[in-house]
Amino acid sequence: MNKKNNIIKISVLFTSVLLALSGCSTDEKQTVITKTKLVMEEEFSIDGAPDAALWSYEIGTGDNGWGNNELQYYTDRPENIVVADGMLKITAKEELLLGSSYTSARILTKGKLEQKYGRIEARIKLPYGKGIWPAFWMLGANSETVSWPQCGEIDIMEYLGNQPTKVLGTLHGPGYSGGGAITKSYSLIKDRFDTDFHIFGIEWGENYINYYVDDVLYNQITPADVTGEWVFNEPFYIILNVAVGGNLPGAPNGDTSFPQTMLVDYVKIYE
Repeated sequence: MNKKNNIIKISVLFTSVLLALSGCSTDEKQTVITKTKLVMEEEFSIDGAPDAALWSYEIGTGDNGWGNNELQYYTDRPENIVVADGMLKITAKEELLLGSSYTSARILTKGKLEQKYGRIEARIKLPYGKGIWPAFWMLGANSETVSWPQCGEIDIMEYLGNQPTKVLGTLHGPGYSGGGAITKSYSLIKDRFDTDFHIFGIEWGENYINYYVDDVLYNQITPADVTGEWVFNEPFYIILNVAVGGNLPGAPNGDTSFPQTMLVDYVKIYE
């Protein structure tokens, strides 16, 4: 395929497995890398709007039924979302728009690219500030017909802007959602997620989801770990967004500066 139509690329890679330090336990010291066949590579190489063949926008506020008492209005304006300099830029701004005090953007691959199992990863540099809530996550492709959390939610990376050394990896499903979700954090030592790019990913199989930061495996969730039905054996679609305020981070405060931008270098899927 040519560069312009680079949504789905097939390239066979050598399988590499790197096991280090402590055998096969899933702790912060364990490194496991398993990559076989690259089946999707979005490198954000063409300036302008995100590729419409892969990405759609969600427009509006949490009143649409997918909010968490967030404060932003999601738009498709280049001021809030654009591909430039070889990366996707999602920018939260403090401005009045249609009753909201902030604007930002949220894009998804729903109906265009839906994946069941594999390794899903993105290289991202995160923003900073109280009330800034970026995420790289997935929802079940049946979300239109099955209510949340029955459709399932995989939060590959979730981050609170006033905690720049820590990210969260979380599963939501029936019986374990919201404040009862299955979650674990990963923290950097002597580094921050807003000062450089990091790779956030999962490896997902029939009976497990492994969570990674920079190829370090820091958590594994299996059906035995959830307190309800395991709903992660169906296709899911990808979402990238930067929320402002909401139930988890709270509202911005006087120390939060705007604009704040999440930079996404690439998104990749391996079988």
